[in-house]
Amino acid sequence: MGKEFEIVREFEVEATPEEVWEAVTTGTGGWLWPMEFEPKEGGAGPFGSTVTVWEPPRRFISRADSPEGVPQQTFNQLEHLIGPREGGGSWVRYVHSGIFVDDWENQYDGADKHTDFYLHTLRQYLLHFAGRPVTFATVDGPTAAGAPDALEVAGRALGLAPQAAVGDTVSVRLPGADDPVAVLDYRNPYFIGLRTDQAMYRVFGRNRFGATVGVSVHDFAPAADAERIGTEWTQWLERVYA
Repeated sequence: MGKEFEIVREFEVEATPEEVWEAVTTGTGGWLWPMEFEPKEGGAGPFGSTVTVWEPPRRFISRADSPEGVPQQTFNQLEHLIGPREGGGSWVRYVHSGIFVDDWENQYDGADKHTDFYLHTLRQYLLHFAGRPVTFATVDGPTAAGAPDALEVAGRALGLAPQAAVGDTVSVRLPGADDPVAVLDYRNPYFIGLRTDQAMYRVFGRNRFGATVGVSVHDFAPAADAERIGTEWTQWLERVYA
């Protein structure tokens, strides 16, 4: 039997409502993954969703009944409410609601923690890369990347010291990256976020939720190649968890 859920976040960001609107509607590859929405009420969206509210740059809602490729859900809805902030910037209210049909507590815990990481990455994108063309790649690790300590193993392989904290500038080993210097912009027992001048690297500890560690790369360099990035990180994950 399905059970409803709702995840609500409110935050402020140093970006105009128009910039936030663009990021959550047409620029999702810069911080989440590439998605296309038909820009009108009733328009088609990813996973078989429909745009139910399209009020730029203020309010955007998409919903899907029995979202395609997501058997864990029978309903999914995303809502963004965006407003100008006094003194500049924007205020954003994000609501993710729906129905999980299996393993509710684990599904909710995963969605709740992923929400914080994704919205943090959205703010990083708006602050450092807004409007820039992006190349996106994402890969998942092998079976061994599902071990309880798999994210810690990935952190060591990247060269992150145990004491490295959010905000630190670190020297890391990033596949295919010319510059080893990055900012550690996110770190907890579930995720690692690294940012260079040209890219954001997101490491997902999905081993904590019954899957395997995965990596997503948002590369803003002009000559970035998604296939090459995916191959390099797939090989890296295979070596790390061999």
